[in-house]
Amino acid sequence: MLLLPGAVKVYVATQPVRLNRSFDGLSNAVREVLGKDPLCGHVFVFTNRRRTMVKLLVWTRGGFTILHKRLERGTFARVFGREEMRTHVEIDVHELSMLLEGIELSAGRVSKRWAPARHTRAA
Repeated sequence: MLLLPGAVKVYVATQPVRLNRSFDGLSNAVREVLGKDPLCGHVFVFTNRRRTMVKLLVWTRGGFTILHKRLERGTFARVFGREEMRTHVEIDVHELSMLLEGIELSAGRVSKRWAPARHTRAA
């Protein structure tokens, strides 16, 4: 089980990535493929071509953390529809937990929950 605060964003790459990459290779993929900053503290999710493995990359205090999961049977579900149109899809931390547990996000229904209003700082 992953415990992530609700403010953390989760970005799932829509195209497969070679998962033999480690910290530097995945952080470069975040920059080049997803167009994001890997040092921002958000979670970046990559799958292999067969969708039997997933790697999560996140910057934590002072360094990167990688979580790697390989399925012995089955595949990880797709969390997006028209994947050829986008480089990544943003999901919330609850959907990430369901993805890692093998729950089809398209088949399930997530009911809305109350959340405090986000305040934006005036410039």
